[in-house]
Amino acid sequence: MKTFKHIFLTGMFWMAFSSLAAQDSKDVAAIKAVIEKETSSFFSVNRKDWEDSWLQVPYAYWSYSDSTGTSFIEGWDGIKKSFDEYFRTQKPSRQIDVAHQKTEIKIDRTWSSIRVYGTGAYVRYTQKVNDDIDRDETSQIRILEKKDGKWKVVCVGAIASYPE
Repeated sequence: MKTFKHIFLTGMFWMAFSSLAAQDSKDVAAIKAVIEKETSSFFSVNRKDWEDSWLQVPYAYWSYSDSTGTSFIEGWDGIKKSFDEYFRTQKPSRQIDVAHQKTEIKIDRTWSSIRVYGTGAYVRYTQKVNDDIDRDETSQIRILEKKDGKWKVVCVGAIASYPE
């Protein structure tokens, strides 16, 4: 009886552990997909998908810093208003030099850390956007929340990385 109880409890532990690991890998894949959607929709000037990537809450936050300065925006209303002109005036994949046309941008990411805490997640990575514009590599963080079963961005932080 004691052996049966031990085997039963061990089996239950491994089932629970493997279920959590499977759920965690599903969450990580979903989190990466939301970050990809948020970034690619921004660069392809797809406002609907970009906005859909965000949890539109008063505590949302966006920040960027490079050699030209630092900017931050607090709250979804502020973020939406600040990017209004960008989404109204920019054209996706605008070609300037017909000899060097790229149909899409390529975004290279190196994932550093993805931590899931129940319905919240912290993500850190480096990103390089490869297109016809000379862009800095950036060190980025995202904080996401899961609402109604879907992960959404609530915080963006991006800092330009410079070679040492």
